[in-house]
Amino acid sequence: MAQADGEFDGAKDNSELIAEESGIDADDAAGGVDEQDSPERSAETDNEVGDASDLEKDSDASRQAGGPAAVRVVSNAAQDIGSFIRAQRELAQVSLRQLAERAGVSNPYLSQIERGLRKPSAEVLGQIAKGLRVSAEALYVRAGILEQRQSSPVRDAVLADATLNERQKQVILEIYNSFCHENEASQE
Repeated sequence: MAQADGEFDGAKDNSELIAEESGIDADDAAGGVDEQDSPERSAETDNEVGDASDLEKDSDASRQAGGPAAVRVVSNAAQDIGSFIRAQRELAQVSLRQLAERAGVSNPYLSQIERGLRKPSAEVLGQIAKGLRVSAEALYVRAGILEQRQSSPVRDAVLADATLNERQKQVILEIYNSFCHENEASQE
């Protein structure tokens, strides 16, 4: 390496030090791009990043569920609900930290859910729904916990009403459904 003004003899720049410590090429450490690198590859890598315990859990799950294909299926479902939660959060103009606080979950955990690294439980989905002020049922359907019911304009209007809380929406829909079933029974 050529000596620059004010530089010690034998001094190495950060990329060379990083390269030596990690065993990678100095160009890669300096931010150089290989021909093999692509936006798709870096996006895949970003989605696969997790801490060591996540990797151990994933490999255990893979062995128990019959291999990597089973893990990918869970991951696809988790990414679907995660991307839906992120879209709803962005529509509501709520930051990740604000939603985590509202939902009573940790910021890193919510981030992992949004990136598809974790699949939330029904309880956590309910908390997130409250934080987003959306129907918990919509999140359950999206996560595959509930089957989607037949749509009706009345049902959609009740679920979309922001002035009602979740309990009020449930009560109204239960009453409405009981009247519908009663009318169907009397017509037979």
